[in-house]
Formats: sequence, structure tokens, C-alpha cells
Amino acid sequence: MQAATKDPSEEPPSVLWGLDPIFSAFARLYVRDILQMTESTQVPGIYFYNSHPIYKVDALGTVVYKREREDFFCYGVDDGTGVINCLCWKSNLFREEEEDPGKSGGKHSDVSPGSFNPVTELKKLREAQQKHCRLEIGELLRVRGPVKTSRHQREIMASTYYKVNDPVMAVQIAWMMEIPQLYRQCYDKPPQLQHNAESDTSSLSKATNIIKDFLKQKSVSRFRPYDVQDLLQPLVSCQPQSTSADQEPEAGPSACQQLRQLLKETLELLQDEGIIYRKVKSQDEIYHVTAQDKDLLIAVKDIIREDSKREKYAEKGCHILHILSAVRQRHSLNVSKAALELVLRSLECNSDIVSTSEHHYTVF
Repeated sequence: MQAATKDPSEEPPSVLWGLDPIFSAFARLYVRDILQMTESTQVPGIYFYNSHPIYKVDALGTVVYKREREDFFCYGVDDGTGVINCLCWKSNLFREEEEDPGKSGGKHSDVSPGSFNPVTELKKLREAQQKHCRLEIGELLRVRGPVKTSRHQREIMASTYYKVNDPVMAVQIAWMMEIPQLYRQCYDKPPQLQHNAESDTSSLSKATNIIKDFLKQKSVSRFRPYDVQDLLQPLVSCQPQSTSADQEPEAGPSACQQLRQLLKETLELLQDEGIIYRKVKSQDEIYHVTAQDKDLLIAVKDIIREDSKREKYAEKGCHILHILSAVRQRHSLNVSKAALELVLRSLECNSDIVSTSEHHYTVF
């Protein structure tokens, strides 16, 4: 394939790449995305996915073709989204064993039966290494290493690779459950790279993180704005501007006004993300924490269980928009789609429901 290149103006400066934690990790991307990543114009061998700098990946897939040479294996790995070529070098011990299979035999014959024989144990270790490094078509391969483009073809230069024994597909299921979470939490979010020595997050994002941490640590199920207002006080500058005797102070919002505005914007952002919602909009401003609202979790689960029995939803399950409509009728008109998606993910992680497709859900 022809490696796509990224416009230099769209790339973050290379000096900032180390601020992105994904840069120093083995990125667990789908093979499709590895093949479609754009290559950096600043440093060859560095690729970008959603502006994240990436140069090494971690892949798991089925071997669909293989070639063997004197120094390496070449495996085609298919994870269901695409096939990528993996170049896996043979170790020195592996090559020595192939060149002289009987090299370790015939020595230490005077070792008594039943005692520890280091030569025999070394031979067993080499055989086990060969077994895990020599794969056949249809077997499962885990491979880690940097991504390279050779002769217009994207491939993984394996630094670590081994055969995965997965008779009941437990490893593959765990992998398929983990990858979407990594995409949602890391890869699909733009990197927070800072261009100067100032803080890399705005006051709003800091306030959002403060309240999220508070809700998680205290397991809060519902709260009022004044319950969390003091948490944001350190983010508001309370030092008055100095003025001379003949100079009037500049007009501007007071510290209390700034605090109330910051709190308002933070709560609105948390509602947009589905973290919180107002069950009833009234003068008594009460916010419910979506993940801790047991009544909402039960209502969503009951709706899916009851409606999945209907002939219309028996095959594919209930669509998320149908569930949202039913929740708004049964529980609260103010439940957003983002809040519902958070509840559905929680129920699916607890194995209370299962997704039959991207937007359909049913019960076991």
C-alpha cells in the first residue's frame, strides 16, 4: 500500500509527542486503522491516528498466510478488520537448534535417571520456544513491535511474538471487549499537547475533572449545585487588581459571579457527557449521577427485558432510540442519549444485557 502522509501544518511539533502517553505505549489498534494511519513528514516511521503519534502497536489475530526464511518468519495476521504482514525474527537459539538438532544430544550420559539434567531441560525449553514461535495457518498470534512501511506495504516488525492457546476463545473475547473501551477512552479523544509552559487544561476542563473525581470517590447518587461549588473555589482568582488613588478599578465580574458561571458551565458539560442529569426540572435544582442511579439502571434493564420478548425485537433486540423513548416515558423526560449510552455500557459490562449490533441490545 502507498503510505499516506500528513500535512506538516496539521502535525503537532515532534518535541511535544512525548507528552502524549500513547506515544510511549504499544497501541492496541485495529489492523484496519494500522493500515490507514498517516505517516509523519517530520520523522519517518512515526504514524498518526487521530493526531496521536504512534510508532509501535500490539495486535492479536489469526494467521492467514505464512512464509519462512532462514532468519525470520513472515505471518499474515487477520483480526477481522484487515490483514497485516508481521515480520518475526528467529532467535539465535532457534537458529542453532535448526542448524544442528542433535547438538545437545549424547552429552552427560552419566547423569543418573530421575536426577536433574540441565541439557535435557534446555532441550525441552528450546522445543517449547520453537512450538510457540512456529505457527500454522489458523492459529492465533499475539505480536508487538514498531510499524514500518517497506516497499509501499505497511507491516509490523515484531519485537515480541508468540502463539496464543485459546481453545474456548476467552482471550479473543476479552480482547474484543477491551479494544472498544481503549478507543473511547484514549484513541478517539484528541491528544492534550501543550505548546507553552502554562497549564494544559482550561479552567472548565479542570473543574469538570474535579467534580468527576468527587462524584466517583464519594459514590454520590445525587447532589445540589451548592454541594460542589466550594470544590471549584481554588480555580477562581480572588485577588483584586491593585489600583492607585486616582484610578478607578476596572469593571468586571466578581469572584462569586465567576464561580457561579464556572459551576453552571461545568454542570452543563457534565450533562452533555451524560455523567449527570436532572430527573425533574424545578426550582430545587437536583442532579442525579447516572452511574449511581439504581432506579434508572433498573428501568433500562426492565425495558430491554420486556420489549425483547416482543416479536418485533426478538431477532435483533431493542434499538437505542426505542429504549431512549421508553425511558423518557417511564422514568424521566430529561434523560439524554449520552446518559443512556453510559447506562447501557454499564449494564453490558455487568453482563445484564448484550449488544447484538452497534445500536441494538437484548438480554441473555
